[in-house]
Amino acid sequence: MGTILIKGGEVWDGERFLFADVLVRDGKVKALAPDVTAPADFVYDACGRIVSAGFVDAHVHLRGISSTEFDMPAEATCFPFGVTAAADASGVHGDRALLDSLMLKTAVFVCANFQNNRADFSKAEEMLKRYGDRAVGIKVYFDTTVSEVSDVTPLQAVCAFARDKGLRVMVHCSHSPVPMEQILQTLGKGDILTHAFHGGENNASEDAFASMKAAQARGVIIDAGFAGHVHTDFAVFAKALQSGILPDLISTDVTRYSAYTRGGRYGMTMCINLAKACGMKREDILRAITSNPARALGKSAEWGHLRVGGCADIAVLEAGDEGFDLTDAAGNRVASSHGYRCVLTLSDGQTVYRH
Repeated sequence: MGTILIKGGEVWDGERFLFADVLVRDGKVKALAPDVTAPADFVYDACGRIVSAGFVDAHVHLRGISSTEFDMPAEATCFPFGVTAAADASGVHGDRALLDSLMLKTAVFVCANFQNNRADFSKAEEMLKRYGDRAVGIKVYFDTTVSEVSDVTPLQAVCAFARDKGLRVMVHCSHSPVPMEQILQTLGKGDILTHAFHGGENNASEDAFASMKAAQARGVIIDAGFAGHVHTDFAVFAKALQSGILPDLISTDVTRYSAYTRGGRYGMTMCINLAKACGMKREDILRAITSNPARALGKSAEWGHLRVGGCADIAVLEAGDEGFDLTDAAGNRVASSHGYRCVLTLSDGQTVYRH
């Protein structure tokens, strides 16, 4: 494992920027201060780069956990983009032993189904037993193209079920049968609305984002859940930012249909660049992929922060020619020839990716 000294970078500790060196030994951060001088097996020059707490992706689809239609290899999907912890958002396979075998830190939202406008918890109950405390919530597709839903009644049942279990709810809200306001009024503090800036009918801009503002004030968590351009309308997202709405979380919803195929190398770095191009400040972006998702998943003591004594999960970003070109379903195009790319990822102090 060795000792690693990362020098000269602009450090994002999960909450703020500071100029500091980072000393890593035995999988932990041993020093975080300017001008650290200590013997090291490897000294990394991070001058001109961002040295961040490892990224937390709150919405992915991992092989062996999610449906085989969408799943992707865990580490190969995450480490090259600085992601050191991720939550699978619809676990219907696998078990805790499988997650424990991964180097990637993981959590799971198990899936509850909707049939005939009723919630079915049989699969969710089974998967909750399999995953134990790795299960952090219930994921539902409140989407008329994949589920038999017509009003909020089954979603209310899911929220009641989750409260009884001490879990949070994540709602996929694209193609919802009801206005966004009704979904948000049903959700409670700590619940997550993903694909929050989708276009089409029943999108968040229809009431000028008033219901979204009210929900955030109550503690409902807003996740961009970009999925490239599939579940995001870039005009809606830009209007939200102009209206003072910031996503609490930025997640990839990476699947076999998006990785390396949607307008460039699709992963967390493209989501960073997309959010920046649409007008988000870098502090807000980094908070939405480090401390915020760690807190939303109940993992802030372990994930999403760089602190002395904490796990040495680190992502180093470099501004360069990491271009992307995305056009959403409404024809809104967001493109750039430049952006951030990940050049180094450490997981528990081990180098797991180097550009």
